This record gives sequence, structure tokens and C-alpha cells, in this order.
Amino acid sequence: MLLAAWDGADEQIGAQMDPQTLTNLFSCTFSPDPNVQKRAELEIRKLGAQEGMVTTVLQIIGNDNVDIATRQAAAVYLKNRVYSSYFIDSVARPDQVPIPTSDRNNFKASVLPLIASSPSRVISVQLAGALKNVVARDFPEQWPTLADDVKKLLVSSNVNEVHAGCVTTLEMVRAFRFRQNNDILPKLVEAFFPTLVNIATQALSNAPVGPNEDVPTIVHLILKTYSTSILLHLSPHQQSAESLVPWGRLLFQVVNLQIPKEAVPEDEEKRERCEWWKAKKWAYKILGRLFHRFGNPSQLPSTLQKDYAAFSQHFVTNYAPEIFKIYLQQIELFVSGQAWLSKKCQYRIFTFFTECVKPKSTWALLKPHFETLVSSYVFPQLSFTPVKEEQWNTDPVEFVRTTVDEFEAFDSPVSAATSFLFSLASNRTKTTFLPILGFINRVLQSKPAAPQRYGALNMTAALGPFIMRHPEVKGNMEQFLLQHVLPEFAAPEPYMRAVACEVLGTVIKAGMKFTNQQFLEQHLTAVAAAIDDAELPVRVHACLALTELVTETPSVQSVVAPQVGKVIQTLLKLAEETDLDILNHCMESMVETYQAELLPVAAELTARLCETYARLAKESQNADEVDPSTVDIDAIMESEGNEDKTFAAMGVAKTISTVVNAVESSPEILAQIQEIIIPVVILTLENKLLDLLDNMYDLVDALTYKLRSISPNMWPVFELTYKLFKADAVDFLDEMLPSLDNFVSFGTEMFKARADYRQMVLDIYQTAISSEHLGENDAVNGCKLAESMLLNLRGCIDDALQPIVNTALSVVDKAQTNALRLANLNVLVNAILYNPAATLHIMEQAGAGTARKFFDKWFESIKVDNRLPRVHDKKLSIMALCTLMEMDPANVPASIQEGFHGIVSGALKLFQEYPKAVQARKELEEAFQNESDDESDEDDSKYLNMNEEDDDVWDEDSAYVEMLANEGQRLREKSEKAAAAGGDYSDDEEEEDEIEEELGYISPLDNVDPYVTFKQALTAFQMKNAQGYQLATTSLSPEQQTFLMEVMRIAEEHSAQAAAQS
Repeated sequence: MLLAAWDGADEQIGAQMDPQTLTNLFSCTFSPDPNVQKRAELEIRKLGAQEGMVTTVLQIIGNDNVDIATRQAAAVYLKNRVYSSYFIDSVARPDQVPIPTSDRNNFKASVLPLIASSPSRVISVQLAGALKNVVARDFPEQWPTLADDVKKLLVSSNVNEVHAGCVTTLEMVRAFRFRQNNDILPKLVEAFFPTLVNIATQALSNAPVGPNEDVPTIVHLILKTYSTSILLHLSPHQQSAESLVPWGRLLFQVVNLQIPKEAVPEDEEKRERCEWWKAKKWAYKILGRLFHRFGNPSQLPSTLQKDYAAFSQHFVTNYAPEIFKIYLQQIELFVSGQAWLSKKCQYRIFTFFTECVKPKSTWALLKPHFETLVSSYVFPQLSFTPVKEEQWNTDPVEFVRTTVDEFEAFDSPVSAATSFLFSLASNRTKTTFLPILGFINRVLQSKPAAPQRYGALNMTAALGPFIMRHPEVKGNMEQFLLQHVLPEFAAPEPYMRAVACEVLGTVIKAGMKFTNQQFLEQHLTAVAAAIDDAELPVRVHACLALTELVTETPSVQSVVAPQVGKVIQTLLKLAEETDLDILNHCMESMVETYQAELLPVAAELTARLCETYARLAKESQNADEVDPSTVDIDAIMESEGNEDKTFAAMGVAKTISTVVNAVESSPEILAQIQEIIIPVVILTLENKLLDLLDNMYDLVDALTYKLRSISPNMWPVFELTYKLFKADAVDFLDEMLPSLDNFVSFGTEMFKARADYRQMVLDIYQTAISSEHLGENDAVNGCKLAESMLLNLRGCIDDALQPIVNTALSVVDKAQTNALRLANLNVLVNAILYNPAATLHIMEQAGAGTARKFFDKWFESIKVDNRLPRVHDKKLSIMALCTLMEMDPANVPASIQEGFHGIVSGALKLFQEYPKAVQARKELEEAFQNESDDESDEDDSKYLNMNEEDDDVWDEDSAYVEMLANEGQRLREKSEKAAAAGGDYSDDEEEEDEIEEELGYISPLDNVDPYVTFKQALTAFQMKNAQGYQLATTSLSPEQQTFLMEVMRIAEEHSAQAAAQS
């Protein structure tokens, strides 16, 4: 019926934008029939550009006679339309049509009343999202009445209007929260926050006890608004007593609020999400943020001292003790069972306690209570609770994920308790560490029930790296394992077997060595049995423990060697069952350790890994299929995100890379493995799985480089790479370059035969140089690709020489970094080497004197130290100068004839520096090879602070925050200077990274002896251009003439050595 009614709808809507027809279309967007749904969406998209469309959508949203679902669909459309097309960049997408002015004005006139009368939270959220995007663009200049309209709502006697005022204020603050040079947000704070704090305070004093959520919702919105306003800055108004006192009083009131049972749901999960506990969560979050970011003078970065030094001193003196006292009371009530605390609130409390460890003043408050907090809160959190038991039984994979990966559930009470434990152990070691270990020992010696034993061993596993670095404790660990850990491998409770594996693996990884071989064998036997355990978490932890034993203990390596095939199969099966990235690390370690043993099964192993990768890649793609026009920054920030599959696929790809490296010694097996890997590379490229490109190009690079050849089945990868670069992955040239270079270097015959392939590489180079979307690093990569063409395809790219030279000449005066100047110079020097006469002719065609200008810059680089820093740079220029010596003098342009004789002195200058560069490269290679042998144990001071004084602690984390703050300040100042200069600003004083040797770089020049080449070229110079030769040699200084003879002598030696070896 509806579809039939649409016939001729376009004309009707075009004339007057009929609300009923549009309502019908929106109601069809959630039809169970996908064809009806799709057609409705297409019709709405067609109408979207018409004037009046947004106005009609607003009417539908506000029409009480339209069902809620249809109004929600209209609200979702409105938010997405505003997000995608309210503001359009100068380069608009084809589907972007600006919203007409009349519709913009109607939106501003309607949106606040619509929020106030909204019948559902879903509609309110969509309207608020649209409002934020308009505010960010139009307030205050294009929407000057908004602030007054919001103030009227906030002082209204109608609770719905007050709610709308709170929603609007939140969105106004959100619109400006990330702006660094922000003059609008402080004004909003000063204008609205005194009213907001009064509304919240009055609402709490008159709060009805019952299920009605009007009051907690408004308090929640107000506190969320305050929290959003202090993400980056605390305004002068917020630092004043006029603001801090009433807001502080409100926050303490919310934290202390005892909510009656009848006011919240009985179900704990629903209670976590109810408005009262959301309000409390935001109160805890604000107090934590005020202390962490602005109110902790001992940890305040130097760049923030100017704005917050006085505030931080005031806050830590007057507010931090009160916060600590209240939080301690809340925890005491919670652990005694007198009050309930949501998980988010527990997390916030212990995050604050953790922040209190390092400052001297707050440590004085915490110190008398740390043992009680560890025993009454941390220990129960790390014990085996009913919640953990339920997760073990219903979702064992998630149980392992949250117990193994410390970043998985970072905002949980368990992670906060663990972080608190870490902070005590590392920052206040002298005071806290032995008492904590004493508590663990007392628990274990009392032989409690399994859940409590689990808690004590779980604490031991968490503290393992600290224990193995403490001089008074680490020697006792072997006896501890024998007494308290080994027996648990036989425990009837499977979680005890799992934690036994975890403790063993942790302390072995941290450096524990068994002194008694029998004890080691007993533990190895126990772990081997656990690998076949019936329970999945036990098997995973057993594999992790075995990996550490194999990696750290040579005797275990030899015992496991005969069984490594079975171990790998177990790891593969577990990885396929769980998609846990940590198991990929286990496989990598096993493959690296048992390279010889795994050679016969490498192909089978690779095939299994590729199957797993393909599955994960497809699942990742399905999870990521989202219409980009419907996603805004808040949706991204507030969503949980489903990245597990992508990360798991990355882990599998790294494991495949490990297998590739392991079979490097067997080219036959490597070639076999390559054919297994190529299909998953093609799968990734064809489906444009950009998150996985880096891993795939690592594989392509490794395979083509190690085999020094390009398989016929690998060429489709080259073609797909070009297509991707020209479409979705233009900014992935850095990842693509090594593979592209290998294609050119090892696939020269194919490039000689395929003009289209040569054109593709040339196009990538020219795009890298000219694209506005790419930076100088991409241009450097493009230059390296052009170099590869000129060096590897000698005599085969004559038609590409002119575009390469002209493209490089366009960069000469534009390059801003030393890296691009050098890379671009090397392209032009390569062109000279490729064909000097043609290159110089092309230069002169580009403009009179161009060749002379190039020579001046080239010889300036030759004469100035470190302008040609690498062996390749020097050797390339020597070879190009030799090519010039062999030129017919008639082909030398007039503009460079005057200084042409300088090519000999230029070559000698390079020869003076060349041996030093070769030696430096050799030393760098040796240092790189010995790096793993020279790795020393980590500095114990990073883990333990043995200082007996209770002073402020400044550790690596503090230094890191300071570094980030300084870098942020530097970038802001640079951005401000650039803005003030109108975009023409250049920081000449900014230090650039030194251009270092590329140890993996190979080129056709590697096998060329520059000394022998120079001797031959000088002889040719004398024969072909006697006058030039005469001028070049007689203009040398006596020192240069002596050095010339030395170079010729070395050339003779090298020639003789080559003849003897041949």
C-alpha cells in the first residue's frame, strides 16, 4: 500500500514537502521487509536536498499524533543530516548538499521546544547531537539569542523545560570542550554554572524518595556538564571561591548521599545504570579530575604551573583531605556491608587513592590506612568471587581476557585495586612492600578456602615483577612456589590450577631461576599436565607458563623439543577457540625457539594460521561496516568498539611473519609458504582492510626480500597496491614502500616487459610529490621509489626520464626538511647517472640556467659536511660524477662548462669522507647485531622505590606526563605562530632528526667499487676531453693531487684483488 502511494510523490513533495508522505517514508525505514526499508531510505535521500525538508522533519518529530518509532527515525535522520551537511568544506563530497538558510533558521527556532517536549530519551539524544553540531558552527555570532533562551529554560518552573535547559547547556559545553584557544567556554561557564549549581542543590534538598527520576536525571546532566568543561582547562571562574565552594559542597553532598532502596532498582546491573548512581559516578569523576589534572602540586607539569599553581596548593590543602576522608568512609561502609557502591564509583575511589600515593601531603593521609585497604578491599577484589565464578562458567574466554590483559577492563574495581597495589609497591616500597607480602603469607599459611587462596596467589602474580627485584625477597621465591603454588596444580578447583600457572609464569618471566633441578622438573610436569586440562582458562594459562619456561630455561627447551609439534597444535587450537592475541605471542616465541624442529611442519602451520587470519579479517570487516555519514565524534568516543577481531588478526599476521623469518634458511620451504600467504594478502587488499595493511606489507616485504625474486602469483599484489594507493590508501605509502621497492628491484624483467607497470610506479612517485593530501615524509618515500626505478631499470625507462626530472626540479625550492632535500637531490643525481646527456638537456629545456642551478646545489651538498651523510649518498654522487667524466664534451651545456672541471675535486672530496661513512655503517651494523646480546636487566629503580623518606615521588610516569605537557605546549605555540603568520610560518630553529643509515637498503650500486670506477672514468675523461681533464687536474691543490694519487693506488689494489678472486 505505502509503496503504491509513493507514485508521483517526488512532484508532490517538491511542491510543498507534504508531512504525511514524509512520515510514511520514515515509518517504512524500520519495516521488516528489507526492500521496503531500502526504497524508503533512497526516497528520503532524494528529498534531502530540497528546501523545507529539515523543517518538515522537525514538524514530524514534534507531532504527538505520529507514533514514537517514526519520530525517532526522523530524529536520527535530522542528526545525521546536520552532522554531514550543516557545514561543508570547500571540497564537498557529491552527496553533500548544504542545508538551506530557511531550514537552518527553523531548526534554531524549533530545537529547544522540541527537546523540552520530547516523549523519549532516544529522541532527546538525537536532537541534542544535532544541536551540538549547530552550536559548534554558529554560536555565538550566528545564534546570538541561544544563551538567553537557555537561561529562560533553566529558571522555568516546568521540570521538562529545566531538563531541556540542562541538556542544551551540556551540548554547548561539549561543542567547545576540545578547543585549545578557547574564549567561548569560560564565558559559558561563568554565565550558566552558578545557575546550574543552584538547581542541583535545590533539587537534592527537595528530592522525593521514590522511583521518579526527574531529580537524579537533572543532577546527572549538571554534573556531566561540569565534568565535560574541565577536560582540558579549569577556568578562572571555576578556580575562584565563588564557584569552588558551592560546587564542592554539591559534590560532597552527592557522594555522601545515601540512596534509599526503594529509589533504585533491586537488580544490581540495573542499579548501576540508574540515574541516581550515574549522578554519583559523575561526582566522583569530577573530584578525581580536579585533583589529578589541576589540584596535585607535586605532579603538576611545569607548563601548567602558571595557570594552576595557586589553585593546586589550595586544593591539596583544603579539599584533598576532605575527599580522602569521605572516600574512606564510603569504602568502610561498603566493605562492612552497610552500603552499596557501584563498580564505577569503586573504580573512581581507588583511582583517587592511587593518586594519593606519590604526593607527600596525601601519602601522609593514606599511610595509616594502606594495610587495612589492602586486606579489606584489594584482597577481596582479587579473590575468586561469585561474579568471577559465573564468568568462568558462562564465558571462559572473556574470563581469560580480563585476567591476562591488564588493559581489557581498565575501569573496573579489580583493575583499580590492582593499580593501587602496584603504586604502593613501586612508589612506597620501603613502607608497604614487606607488610603486603606478610599479609599474603598469613593468608596462605592459614589454609583458607580456595577463593581466598586464589586471592593471595592472584596478588602474588600481580606483584611478581616487584618480588623478583626486591633484594630481601627474591631468594625465597623457589621455596614459596614449592610450598604454596605446586600443590595447587592438583587442586580440585580449576581456577586454582589456573592461578598456579599464572604465578609460575610471572616469576619465571621476571627472572627467577630454579636452583634445584628436581623442583624445576616437578613444576614443568605440572604445567605439561595442565595443558591438557578440561578447563579452557587452565589450558591458556598453562601455555603461557610453558612459554616462559621454554624462553627462560635452556634445560626446559631441550625437554620440550620432541613435543613442540604437539604444543604448537595445542596453541593453534586454543587460538582458534579464543582469538586471544596473547596466544599469538606464545606461538611466536615457540617458533623462534624451535626453528629447526618446525621446518618440516612450517607449511602446515602457515596454512592453519592463514585460515585463522582470513576468518578474523572477515569478521573484523563485518564488525566495521558502518555508514561513515552516521557517525560523529561522540558516538566514537562513547562506544565500546569492537576491535578485538582486528587486533587478533594483527597478532596472527605477526605470528605468520615469525614463521617466515624462521624458515629463511630454507628457500624451498619459504617459497612454498609464500604461495600459502599470498591469498590472504590479496583478501586484505581487495577488501580494503586498512587496519591490517601494515601487517600485510610487512609480510610481502619479508617474502620478496628474503627470496630476492617475485613469484608470478605475487604480481596481483603489486596491481592491487597501485589501485589502493590511488583510491583508499593514498596515505599508506610508508607501509607500501619497502614492498614496492622489492617489486622494482627483484622484478626487473617484468617491469622491462610491462610498460603499464612502469607507468604505475611513475604515477605513485608523481602523486607522492604533488598530492595535497600527503606530507614531506610521503614525498621522501616517493623519491626512494623513483631512485629504485632509475637504478634498477637502466636503459628501460627513457620515456619516464623527463617526467621524473621535471617532477624533481619542482621540489628543489619547495622542500622544507633536510630529508626531502636530500631524497630529491638523489633523484636528480640518479637521473645524471642514468643518462647524463639526456638529463642535462631536460634540465636546460625546463629553463635557462636550470642545470647550473642544480650543479650549484649539488656541489654545495658535496662540500658541506653531512649534507650527504650515508654511504649510499656519497657513492651515488661519486658514480654520477664518474658518468659526467665519461661524457662527450659536446653534450655539456654551456651554463655548466665554466665549472665543469670541478667534478674531479668534487669526487675527491667525497672519497675523503667515504671510508669514514663505510666504517660508521659497519659499526652500526655490528651494534644492531649485538643489541640483543647487550640487553641488560631493567633498572630495579623503575619498579621499587627504596627511599626511606616520605617525600614527593617523581617517577617515570610523572616524567612522561611532564614530557607530554611540554610537547603539547610546544605544538600549541607553533600552531599559534603559524595562525598569526597566515600559514606562512616556518620554524627554522626546529631541530630535525638526523638522517641515519638504512641498514636493510640494497641497490645495484652495492657491488660496484667506486675506486675502480673512478680510475676508469678519469682515464676516459683524459681521452675524451683532454682540455677539461687538464683543467680539472691542474686546478687541484697539492694536497688534493697527493690524495688523487692515493685514490688511484687504492683503485689498483682493488682491481688486483678482484682479478685474484675471479
